[in-house]
Amino acid sequence: MGLAAKTRTTLEMIKWEHSIFALPFTLTSVLLASHGAPGWRTLGWILVAMVTARSCAMAFNRWADADLDAANPRTRMRAIPAGQLSRGFVLGFTVLMGLGFVIASAELNRLTLYLAPFVLVVLLGYSYMKRVTRWSHLVLGLALGLAPSAAWIAVRGSLDPRIVVLTAAVMLWVGGFDVLYACQDFEHDREAGLHSIPQALGVTAAFWVARAMHLIMLTLLVWFGYLFSFGIAGWLGVAAAGLLLAYEHSIVSPGDMRRLNAAFFTMNGVIAMVFLVFVAADVWLRR
Repeated sequence: MGLAAKTRTTLEMIKWEHSIFALPFTLTSVLLASHGAPGWRTLGWILVAMVTARSCAMAFNRWADADLDAANPRTRMRAIPAGQLSRGFVLGFTVLMGLGFVIASAELNRLTLYLAPFVLVVLLGYSYMKRVTRWSHLVLGLALGLAPSAAWIAVRGSLDPRIVVLTAAVMLWVGGFDVLYACQDFEHDREAGLHSIPQALGVTAAFWVARAMHLIMLTLLVWFGYLFSFGIAGWLGVAAAGLLLAYEHSIVSPGDMRRLNAAFFTMNGVIAMVFLVFVAADVWLRR
């Protein structure tokens, strides 16, 4: 396979387009921390750090789960099981992206550099959580939820406890939709001895757990808006996120998961972008 083909396969493997999930919440934090005027250098290195961290985590997940993916009909055509990329290549890409993340962290400030190894532990550790706990969904949520807090530290050089509320909200948001997504692998996970909320509680109960996570997430967004004294635009963003989440849950059910991919990929990207747009408008209107 040539370099161009390997590059296309690698981008597909790490689901490059799914960066839309965490990026808007990262930029929300950047705007709030910088009062709507982030420096271009800082913003650039934050984006490099986010892209390399996510690429490192996704590639490592594909490397760690290669044998599990090969045994699952839904995932057996992923790059490693399908023979499109070797495990050695993917591991090398993981290391390269990890180094890129550390370099970007060093270019931001001293605290981001010191915290970079801990972030990598969370990002890479998620790949093994489904082997030991049904709550692996929340570890994935934390992996994405760290982005707003990390972005705040990158801008300010310190952590404001208020931004941790957004980290908790993102953790529950991602955890909730990962619970729904895991319903697809309910039977396989039981056969393979993997842990998940659907595997442990059943699909119907898993839907209720996801709804509860998202309800708590919306409560946290309201608290977040209060802590940052949102204006009308910011509160409209919170309301829009709530309505879109309600719609997301309305198009899937335990008995009909045909539109699960639409709920998981399309709607969650829309929710994140809509929230960013409204919060950005709020920040700029109050400058």
